[in-house]
Amino acid sequence: MTDALCSLLLLLLLTTSSTFITISPSRACEMTTVASTPLLTFLERLQETSLATFGPRNFDPKFYVDLSLKSDLKTVERAFADLPKSSNGSVSAGDLEKFIAVHFEGAGGDLVSAHPADFVPEPEGFLPRVKNPAVRAWALEVHALWKNLSRRVDDAVRERPDWHTLLPLPGPVIIPGSRFREVYYWDSYWVIRGLLASKMYATAKAIVTNLVYLLDKYGHVLNGARVYYTNRSQPPLLSAMIRAIYERTHDVEFVMKCLPSLLKEHKFWTSGLHQITIQDHRCSHNLSRYYAMWDKPRPESFTIDKESASNISSTSEKQKFYREVASTAESGWDFSTRWMRNPEDITTLATTSIIPVDLNIYILKMELDISFFGKVTGDHNVAKHFSEASKAREKAISTVFWNERTGQWLDYWVGESSSCMEGQHWDAAKQNEKAFASNFIPLWIDVFNSDKNLVEKVAKSLRSSGLLHPAGIATSLTNSSQQWDFPNGWAPMQHMIAEGLARSGSSEAWSLAEDIFIRWIRTNYVGYKKTGAMHEKYDVEKCGELGGGGEYVPQTGFGWSNGVVLAFLDEFGWPEDRKIDCQ
Repeated sequence: MTDALCSLLLLLLLTTSSTFITISPSRACEMTTVASTPLLTFLERLQETSLATFGPRNFDPKFYVDLSLKSDLKTVERAFADLPKSSNGSVSAGDLEKFIAVHFEGAGGDLVSAHPADFVPEPEGFLPRVKNPAVRAWALEVHALWKNLSRRVDDAVRERPDWHTLLPLPGPVIIPGSRFREVYYWDSYWVIRGLLASKMYATAKAIVTNLVYLLDKYGHVLNGARVYYTNRSQPPLLSAMIRAIYERTHDVEFVMKCLPSLLKEHKFWTSGLHQITIQDHRCSHNLSRYYAMWDKPRPESFTIDKESASNISSTSEKQKFYREVASTAESGWDFSTRWMRNPEDITTLATTSIIPVDLNIYILKMELDISFFGKVTGDHNVAKHFSEASKAREKAISTVFWNERTGQWLDYWVGESSSCMEGQHWDAAKQNEKAFASNFIPLWIDVFNSDKNLVEKVAKSLRSSGLLHPAGIATSLTNSSQQWDFPNGWAPMQHMIAEGLARSGSSEAWSLAEDIFIRWIRTNYVGYKKTGAMHEKYDVEKCGELGGGGEYVPQTGFGWSNGVVLAFLDEFGWPEDRKIDCQ
């Protein structure tokens, strides 16, 4: 790259017109937090009391912050204060159970079942390349699960929002399932990919409409549609959802409605505390990191976070730890040794000190999508601006993350976190050379998977990385008991990597993609036949085994697992003579 072109790209990132607003340097480094609410503060107390009363066995802290009031908070607080309490703050189990039953609706009761209007038991043209009868029958059962996961927000939430932690939404949603009773951001991409395979275009559009509503109201798409998720986002895949819907429907009006909101989301992720500048000897590269607007225990895991921080004496260090915890939750990878300085110590989380490969790939995808949408809608200024922005980010990704020796893109550590990360100098020693599934996510983007030589080098690296196992791609090589580590495999990782390999045009890469797809479909099928359910995650060491670890028990349902199965079968098919059982 010439110095002149480098200067031009830097100018692009620092200058703007009236259409593209910049953040002043003084505001860019402000430390921000989102305020809590009186209801949340009380529910955190209730959560702590419930743990003291019922004990840790089968205790789910999220249950308590998902409760909704039956009467005003002052009345409930007075009744709670009147409960007899022991010296450790516990209440008798009977008294507490009665109190909860009298004063609260059940967790999730403010979301009601909603039959999707566009659901039919077997859509016309459903999975035409699936020829095996057993696989087809199973796929129709997975398709039918959309009915079980479809909800709408009860009118009571809109009428008395201060009685609920659930947020009102304009349309119906698809929830992940089990304890995840609300719509989630990045889960929704794979839900939508599955809905498109199910020909449920109206339901897919409704999910996007809800996420756009949250983006317009709060300035970012929330982690999930709860008050306690307003402090952070999740991996930004909204543009990818809209692009996937457009490619099926060619609905230009839908794109036009969403485009202004996508410009807001791009600003959120590429300015202020999320942005970091890395300098090499010729260029400055603007990249993004996760950074939550929170420095307290997460309300949905209040008791867990307080216990994790119990040995941290300094108030400021505790606040820093809580911000790292929330920022890790923003990454979607909560939790993994990927984010820890010491893989055996959760208090060494340092997510805000890491520039993640996958986050910047999602933002690159956003820029490419927005440029495409500009062309579709006739907004040539938007198309041109974001085309140039995508070229700058592509160059930054290749410079900062790519490691020629390993054949992978590696996360980059920037040292101790601070609220303002400007002018960091690139140092090869700061790349994290440990193998994670995220190191291969750039394959998902056409600007990288269209380079056949690059793809074949990366495919070879994946095969030798130790991540590929009998039932899919492991998230990492470290068995830490964290759920985003070995031996767990997650549907999104399988899908993005396999889809990118398959689209590359390389027969070698296609073969690897098909291999990943077959392993993943088989483990999902066998797990379903054994348990009667689809699961959140799977153990990649053995076909049909369910995943584990983390701060809650494994969940069923399950939105993105269902979506990836249907999207995979739609793309790859399943011949009649291919066996579906574990081999």
